[in-house]
Amino acid sequence: MLSTFVNIIHVFVCVFLILVVLLQQGRGGGLGAVGGSAAQVFGGRGAGNFMTRLTAICAIIFLGTSISLAYLSSAGDRELKQYENQQK
Repeated sequence: MLSTFVNIIHVFVCVFLILVVLLQQGRGGGLGAVGGSAAQVFGGRGAGNFMTRLTAICAIIFLGTSISLAYLSSAGDRELKQYENQQK
């Protein structure tokens, strides 16, 4: 039950994270714009805008649900090992 709930949240956050990343503006010409724009990319920046913060929040939730699903998945393995040890 809990695994299903976390799985549903994980999928929704994943789709939302994809949309948020695709809606962000590019930072210039990409790899083709080598030179002066590199200082802007790596330079100091003020507080991030709304989309940057939203991306960070979605990424944190995505990582949290990933870790939770991995733990819940391994819980079944632990129960199976305990059952096998009892049968011996």
